[in-house]
Amino acid sequence: MKAAATEFRLPAEDESYLEGLGIDWEMRVDKGPSQNQSTNWLILHNWKLPNGYNVAEANLALRIPGNYSDAQIDMVYFNPSLSRADGKAIGALSAIKILTEDYQQWSRHRTGQNPWLPGIDNIASHLAAVDHWLRRELEGR
Repeated sequence: MKAAATEFRLPAEDESYLEGLGIDWEMRVDKGPSQNQSTNWLILHNWKLPNGYNVAEANLALRIPGNYSDAQIDMVYFNPSLSRADGKAIGALSAIKILTEDYQQWSRHRTGQNPWLPGIDNIASHLAAVDHWLRRELEGR
């Protein structure tokens, strides 16, 4: 599907990948309350989640650094907030407002064993990491 809004641009390979996902997405700039600092957000609508969460789909946001793809994408953000269907707690969560919407920040990061590799890693590889984090959470690790 095509982007609903494109307030900034990504590398062509990322935009091609996103168009092939079959979901709506948008690239938005959040100027924040002070208007002195802006943040680029990629928002993917109706991202499918593994069975075991309170919802089957959620909007997924990625903060895109100004010097992406040399700088890594870090963490992931969900709206609505996710919880485990079995009632077990999910750790390292916090609330954040993105473009006036409430999101749940998942503090998950790459490790020394899986570092961001400029020129190799991209939106697709980060979303693969997000899917891994979602599945690992349900496995209780």
